[in-house]
Amino acid sequence: MNRITQLFDTKKRGILSVYFTAGYPCPGDTPVVLRALEARGIDMAEIGIPFSDPMADGPVIQEASTRSLRNGMTLRLLFEQLKDMRRHVRIPVILMGYLNPVMQFGFENFCRQCALTGVDGVIIPDLPFADYMERYRPVAEQYDLKVIMLITPETSPERIRLIDANTGGFIYMVSSVAITGAQKSFDEQKQAYFRRIDDMQLRNPRLVGFGISNKATYDAATAYSSGAIVGSRFIQLLTSEPTIEKAIDTLLHDLS
Repeated sequence: MNRITQLFDTKKRGILSVYFTAGYPCPGDTPVVLRALEARGIDMAEIGIPFSDPMADGPVIQEASTRSLRNGMTLRLLFEQLKDMRRHVRIPVILMGYLNPVMQFGFENFCRQCALTGVDGVIIPDLPFADYMERYRPVAEQYDLKVIMLITPETSPERIRLIDANTGGFIYMVSSVAITGAQKSFDEQKQAYFRRIDDMQLRNPRLVGFGISNKATYDAATAYSSGAIVGSRFIQLLTSEPTIEKAIDTLLHDLS
């Protein structure tokens, strides 16, 4: 069984997924960060594939991507760094990246490498849902790779139900129609959106991402979903704290 599915089967609430950029802050840090996240009890890890034009990412992740690319990170190198991942890491691992690098690598080759290294899912924000259904879904399913789709407050109920019926793993709920970045709180409008989606009683579990950085945002996100995804705040901590382990500990303290 896919590890994402196993996680949501065994833990229904309070799931914490942490995003970081491959090759950041140092070129060889990817496997080190993964092992540290698992050791500190993080439920799932999301590795960002650096790209020169990350349209959905805020300044913190953009800067991390730029530095990672300067460090020489490529998709091929990332898979090389992950080849022994499953000797040390048991939690689900997701790759998040834009369509251009994946297509240059070759979609089936990408899925094959995900399977070989033990990657469980992928998030491609600029992959059109119609294209996924027509061209990419059969290939991803062949390799048991969950393709996670994003929804926003402006996504229609009809489209949400279509995504829910045709994808697995979980649905990524973007907290607002904006780029990534830490926020101090979620207003009533955002919380009403969380409640509205919860009331739809979808088949797939949901995680809320974009803007989660402290206890207030974490509690608001997890009140009406299975959990939350933290990205920008963790990347900030990777540069401000002396060690990777201290960055994770500070993040957990901020959320509790």
